Amino acid sequence: MESKKVKETRVVQTDQVLINDLNNYHTLFGGVLMKKMDACATLSARRHSRIKECVTASTDSVNFIEPIRQSDAVCIESFVSYTGSRSMEIFCKVVAEDLETANRRIAATSFLTFVALDEYKRPVEVPNVIPETEEEAFLFETGKEREKIRKLKRQQNKELISHLELKKPWD
Repeated sequence: MESKKVKETRVVQTDQVLINDLNNYHTLFGGVLMKKMDACATLSARRHSRIKECVTASTDSVNFIEPIRQSDAVCIESFVSYTGSRSMEIFCKVVAEDLETANRRIAATSFLTFVALDEYKRPVEVPNVIPETEEEAFLFETGKEREKIRKLKRQQNKELISHLELKKPWD
């Protein structure tokens, strides 16, 4: 399987912030932004794997750094930053741009993990990724540590789930 350059997986989506996407603080709802990030990351995963079905396996913490206001454009950039044999780590960088002043700022970041599935819903191998820029190289080099942390969190989550009940809380 031939490796792919990070730039082959890059997706950039820019939207204006609409009034119905704002919370009571007049900033973009976090959930609206997370939906946009997941949609963008899905396209990066599909570009990398060239598989029809790529599913979100996990989302690392979404770091909300700066508020996004109605006067802003929101630009989401996603790309494959690291790969395992059957998983793809997608980095999402959100840049808010004040459309009146042209001031740009990092508004949010997140790493999402995707798995490509075959027609039987089984994970398939994905190509390795080749970083080229300084930013891409940094994210790639630190990917192994994030992968270890995710494995530990998955184990912790299995332990948590084993102690959860399914009965209706009102019974």
